[in-house]
Amino acid sequence: MPETMLQKMPTGIASLDPILDGGVPQGSVILLLGDLGAGNYEFVFSSIVNNLSPRPAGAPEGVVVPTEIRYITFTRIKEDVRQEMLNSLHVNDLENLVGAIQFDDLSELYFDRSVVPDDWYSHSDIFTRLQKRSGHENILVQLANVINATKPGGLVVLDSVTDIATQSMIPGSWENMTGFMRGLQRVSKQRGITTYLLLSQGILEPSKERELAEIADAVVLFKWEESTGARRHRVMYFEKFRGVMPQLEERDLVKFAVRISTTGGFEVSNIRVVI
Repeated sequence: MPETMLQKMPTGIASLDPILDGGVPQGSVILLLGDLGAGNYEFVFSSIVNNLSPRPAGAPEGVVVPTEIRYITFTRIKEDVRQEMLNSLHVNDLENLVGAIQFDDLSELYFDRSVVPDDWYSHSDIFTRLQKRSGHENILVQLANVINATKPGGLVVLDSVTDIATQSMIPGSWENMTGFMRGLQRVSKQRGITTYLLLSQGILEPSKERELAEIADAVVLFKWEESTGARRHRVMYFEKFRGVMPQLEERDLVKFAVRISTTGGFEVSNIRVVI
């Protein structure tokens, strides 16, 4: 068994990592499945920024921060994601922390398969674009190249699986998509690469959503719930976590209330028993 399997990567969420005995198993593929605005993006932003911040003293043995962080987008531009992070969090040296993220923009390959006009998304000349199309360069092939270029022990964010999954509805494409995800789960273990898969809930057919959940090592749900006075609040569930779920269930640590602030970022509190 690779040594990385014995190590953990901190989520960077100070209120969550102690519950996970320091973090998540390095090499985990984690599906962050969320209602719109329920907190899965804030979870990712806080995790990234806090993992780039200086490591506090006294971290548990065997907990290692990512060797690098790669943020892969399919429809969004780097500056858009970067600005969203800067607007969401107010922490020291945030500009430099965000500047340390490796962004990979695969939007040209994504939009090449759409009716979107070339000049809306591409800065390449028409000859270059035609060469790429004639070569049948596939977005999953390029995504694999990015994963292969990631340092062992790195953290990868896919923003978002919703984008590429909705492009995989034609016959044969969905099988390619799920085959790629199964391969990603395998190579992540071999190289100790932890991966966050962002997916909006309710867009894919339930059977396809469940298939992606089955492939992932962990499924974390971010949902809105109604409380007294018809006020909504965010909650986070661990629906699945291979190798971790038994310990969480033994201690009844499965469902959490969520708070999001500009200073603390994503926080969990009010640990509640699920019966």
